[in-house]
Amino acid sequence: MSVKQILVIDDEADIREIAKMSLQITKRWKVLTAASGEEGVAIATKYHPDAILLDVVMPEMDGLLTLKTLKNNPETKPIPVIMLTATGNVVTQRQYAELGAQAVLTKPFDPGLLGNQIATALNWRADF
Repeated sequence: MSVKQILVIDDEADIREIAKMSLQITKRWKVLTAASGEEGVAIATKYHPDAILLDVVMPEMDGLLTLKTLKNNPETKPIPVIMLTATGNVVTQRQYAELGAQAVLTKPFDPGLLGNQIATALNWRADF
């Protein structure tokens, strides 16, 4: 069984670190991080992670633009993207889904549950 690789794109260093540590500890997944949408797209293109956790509110290239860029690139289009947002607006969630996001998780997230939330959203079976 191969180890899942997740890319966390968030402009807040503490959020990236908490997500990385929680996924490494609870799921033993390999975690890549990016501090901006541009960096995230570059890393996704190079490493083809199994999933991307993408913050919505970021300076310059925000989550929506990053999502569109990922979905318009044939190399990164198949990678499932989960949006991470502080606002649980239903209209916005529908917009993310229409643009190709697999799921939407709200901040603040529970580090102990994050891995299971991602696995559930992507229909990954439990690692036993």
